[in-house]
Amino acid sequence: MSHDVVGPRPSRPSPACRAVTRSVAFLAAGALVVPFLAGCGSDEKAGRPLAGQDIALVARDKVTEGGTLRWAVDAVPETLNAYQADADAGTTRIAQAVLPSMFRLDVNGRPVADPAYLEKAEVIETEPRQVVQYKLNQQAVWSDGREIGAADFVAQWRALSGKDTAFWTARNAGYDRIEKIERGASDLQVRVTFSRPYADWKSLFSPLYPKDVMGTPDAFNDGARRKLDVTAGPFRLDRVDTAVKDIVLTRNPRWWGRPAKLDEIVLHAVPRDQRATALADGTVDLADIDPSEAERIGVATSADGAGSPLVGAGKTSAKKLRSWALAHGFDSDEVRTGQKKLRKAITRYLEQQDALRSFDVRKSLEPAYTQLALNGSGGPLADERVRRAVAHALDREELAKVVLTPLGLPAVPVGSHLALSGQAAYADSSNALGGQDTEQAEALLADAGWVAGGPVKKPKKGEKAAGPEAGKGDEPDGGKEGEYIVDSDGKNDGKNDDEDKDGRGPGDEKGRHGEGGGKHLAQDGKQYSGQGGAPGAYAPKGTAAPAGAVNGPLAKDGQALNLRFVLPSGPGSETLNTVAGRISRMLEKVGILTTITKVSDESYFKDHIASGDYDLALYSWPASAFPATDARPVYAKPVPAADGSVNVEQNYTRVGTDQVDQLFDEAAGTLDDEEARDLIRKADSRIWAAAGSIPLYQRPQLVGARKNLVNAGAFGFQTPVYEDMGFLKKGVKISPSPSGH
Repeated sequence: MSHDVVGPRPSRPSPACRAVTRSVAFLAAGALVVPFLAGCGSDEKAGRPLAGQDIALVARDKVTEGGTLRWAVDAVPETLNAYQADADAGTTRIAQAVLPSMFRLDVNGRPVADPAYLEKAEVIETEPRQVVQYKLNQQAVWSDGREIGAADFVAQWRALSGKDTAFWTARNAGYDRIEKIERGASDLQVRVTFSRPYADWKSLFSPLYPKDVMGTPDAFNDGARRKLDVTAGPFRLDRVDTAVKDIVLTRNPRWWGRPAKLDEIVLHAVPRDQRATALADGTVDLADIDPSEAERIGVATSADGAGSPLVGAGKTSAKKLRSWALAHGFDSDEVRTGQKKLRKAITRYLEQQDALRSFDVRKSLEPAYTQLALNGSGGPLADERVRRAVAHALDREELAKVVLTPLGLPAVPVGSHLALSGQAAYADSSNALGGQDTEQAEALLADAGWVAGGPVKKPKKGEKAAGPEAGKGDEPDGGKEGEYIVDSDGKNDGKNDDEDKDGRGPGDEKGRHGEGGGKHLAQDGKQYSGQGGAPGAYAPKGTAAPAGAVNGPLAKDGQALNLRFVLPSGPGSETLNTVAGRISRMLEKVGILTTITKVSDESYFKDHIASGDYDLALYSWPASAFPATDARPVYAKPVPAADGSVNVEQNYTRVGTDQVDQLFDEAAGTLDDEEARDLIRKADSRIWAAAGSIPLYQRPQLVGARKNLVNAGAFGFQTPVYEDMGFLKKGVKISPSPSGH
């Protein structure tokens, strides 16, 4: 699986963001002065997306009629009901293809009405209550022939309002503000009256399920987990086959819009680390891929290809075969299998490379960003000064370049927690906190009482690094064998002197046609310690700092300033490993040590991020067109629950303020778009100032696609247009996409 996105909220327009509640301490009195909170003025423009789509866009008349598109997904969805807690990205993809959505996202990540279902939607009254009137497309019908109408809107509202707990809903945001829904002047009109003003009303009824699914708790809870008998999209759900891991969508014969070009779309579950193989053997035609697989496709389609070490096979020495295999990313176990087995493995690899010549890599930036999360619930990071020092130690531009420059994508640090470039609410508010400033970081740490060369108590047996979970007797997942200490080394300043021009240091292992950056680390159960080198250059745990280390670690009250950096260890985590290594070296420069703890994929989010068992962590949030609704639970101030626990909603950093909550509430309650945008920007400035999470870079979106597949690939912000996807007619040429990257 890909680990860049660990947070469970999918990007809009999917309501699977409702599947979780979307998850900053007050300034120390007199200790800090918050700088001017920029990004709040209405004259600040959102700009354009940093990278456009890359989907081999062609007109419909150039697309062949018929055919089957095989599209990789991570897993067969547990439910087809996008409003349940276990909905996932596969649920979203199916809903987009087979169900109505009143609004979808355009190329700039902004909601636009879908004319296939909606002729018009507008606020027609604001006093005494907000009233939104929907005028539906008169041709819009469910697959059973019934018109889409008010009864479906009413059923969905009642199911999602939160008033009836028999409906096992994930979230009720927006629906809980509706007072009533009624038929308008005709069957094509639906009037929705709100009890309180709701700025994000365009987020509702997207997707819209038939009343058959929403009408009763039994139907809602269980009726749409494996089947959708009634649909209303260009495709319909034919079957879910868990045995072969397929979800089969076929043309909807009752579809009134532009007919789908494809006969079928088959969504097939393929693990992330097997995508290149699945493309090569014809299992799938389209798949999200990781950088290593993208590079492998690039090598396959280059003039020289991978080259073969088997020419004159009888004369090729075992040493040369092993060298070639290691250079092409074969792991050490494969290389040690013996010459005969290695030859077979190389032969299979070369056959796959030949098949991959039929594919290309389509790339853009995903509507999601990766952040460094700082757990403010306890330990050193409970002190805002320490969190701000961590932020000032980071060179966000360097981190963005490490990830995006090798992929040919714009390496611009993300300047907002609540929107991305191109979206209406976007403004770079990072100067509310400030950029890299080593002197400021050191001053903040000194003010917080962390001094160099202070006495350090030897930790008692069972104690962990400083942090909210320090002192627990239980070891993290993977136990001691999953921990890696990164020591302070004054000779390192965040970049090795002998790094290559592409940013790799001598310790950055290069994986199979990929960045690597620690690809083989923490998967063998061994313990390592980095002396300021890039991931891959580790010595045994606890190795003393070399002579000349500057001043030793910072300490306070007998405790070293050592933060536990929790990371996933499975396939797809290479990029995060590389970024974490760079961050650790940046923190060393200001005297902050890190202990990297690698944990299993299954436990990373549930047992560590969500439960607060970490100091530092890397994970991503999808961007939303409706931040006042979707972002509020991510940054809401944690509140005590009746049972004595703390309700953090989705605020996994546990850093929040009453002021930020109030700004979100005001933004959600105004019907003035400009005012709502300014309130969101003000909230973002204050989130930056609290330093609970530091946005780093927009995630790369890499898609392996069969070369003759058109109108599909790296979609960026835009909701896919499923009816236009297909295969290029023979003899037609594809013009290069104006993708902007």
